[in-house]
Amino acid sequence: MTAASDAVTWVLLIPITAAAVLAALPGYRLTAGLNIVASLGTLLAALSLLVVERPQPGQYLLIDDLNIVFIVLNTFVGFTTSVFSASYIAHELETGRLTPGYLRFYHAMYQVMMFGMNLAFVSNNIGLIWVAVEVATLTTVLMVGIYRTHAALEAAWKYFILGSVGIALALFGTILVYMAALPVVGEGQDAMVWTVLISRAATFDPALLNVAFIFLLLGYGTKVGLAPLHAWLPDAHAEGPTPISAVLSGLLLNVALYAVLRFKILLAANPDAISPGPLMVTMGLTSLLFAAFMLYRRRDIKRLFAYSSIEHMGIIVFAFGMGGPLANFAGLLHMVMHSLTKSGIFYAVGHIAQVKGTQRIANIRGLTESHPALGWSLVIGVVAIAGLPPLGIFMSEFLIVSSTFARQPLLAIPLVFGLLLAFGALILRLTSLAFGEPRGNAAPADASYLPMFAHFALVLTAGIYLPGPLVVWFQHVAHLLG
Repeated sequence: MTAASDAVTWVLLIPITAAAVLAALPGYRLTAGLNIVASLGTLLAALSLLVVERPQPGQYLLIDDLNIVFIVLNTFVGFTTSVFSASYIAHELETGRLTPGYLRFYHAMYQVMMFGMNLAFVSNNIGLIWVAVEVATLTTVLMVGIYRTHAALEAAWKYFILGSVGIALALFGTILVYMAALPVVGEGQDAMVWTVLISRAATFDPALLNVAFIFLLLGYGTKVGLAPLHAWLPDAHAEGPTPISAVLSGLLLNVALYAVLRFKILLAANPDAISPGPLMVTMGLTSLLFAAFMLYRRRDIKRLFAYSSIEHMGIIVFAFGMGGPLANFAGLLHMVMHSLTKSGIFYAVGHIAQVKGTQRIANIRGLTESHPALGWSLVIGVVAIAGLPPLGIFMSEFLIVSSTFARQPLLAIPLVFGLLLAFGALILRLTSLAFGEPRGNAAPADASYLPMFAHFALVLTAGIYLPGPLVVWFQHVAHLLG
């Protein structure tokens, strides 16, 4: 095996092996430490893919410029979340919100979830991508309901039912792609291998591809959290443990987005198929505008940022739907910046909910006075996610708006309106949360803030300076996306 093949193997082998070991181990401290070590090992294996020669595509696995962006981002946020999770869940145990019995398989499920997401990214088989997304979904469903309260179980069931509907639609779309490939490629596994499909896509039946993409966009769009398929997402964020909220917003939404982008490339390779752009632009704008209005009505801090995730996934899907080198580059950059920023915000929110003893926005005031490190970190996070300079999301949103004004000026009007509407809601909530007379508990914060600081430092750095090689790499991926 080559070094690259070894690296891909370790990206998958470390989490699934760690899951088996963690399921057999008792005690929280030991399993939390092993979870961090396993996540770090997976990150190092993913980073090695940047420096070794990539393996040739096989029937099952593929490494290219597109998925390596997702793999590195996924493993990095997975590692930082495992560090945050160790202190967060320990606090939940100390306060009695969680019992050791309910936590028996928490870290094992975390590693299975990481395995499922990594497998979806490296898969060269459209059926295997579907299976991997389903594995990641089922494990997060179990983790959302871990508190075993009525609200948590209801949120988990809602997520399971709506996610199952979405994954069923995606499965039907996957079967239609196979049916479109069958007359050209022939029966067997080759009709599901993505590199084979993309090389022969120009000769596929365009009518079947058109119907397939609609089902795939609706199915995987449910997992992306696009309106009106978003209903599971706010409940899952609000009722599940905060580390899972960070993973949902920062990673799992990207897995489904990655699947949509793969099929978008496939559809674009057929000259007689419909353009996927208008469908993606419509769903993206709908999600942006809907979430922007809903931000004003949130009373729970985790639900607030759940709707912010819907807003930003709408912006990203809109950018990729617009297409072209600039919009694709901006969409890719926005995806990375959103993952880093939103997971960092949830790290802050998790600590805030613990020290204040509540998630209700009305009961949280004056964080910069009572807990300066947490309060000012939240300020930085909200300023970043709202799109203010000099942070990274400002750059990506500026590029998206500029590209839209240049190509479709009328579309820029609702886009800018949605961005300004969401900006107003976030700043309105921030002023009450961070400033004024402190309200709520003033328990000391004893957790590690390192993951949160690391994410916000990266977002700030990206807003000021992007390394030349990274820009060239993103430009190449933007070209691949069409």
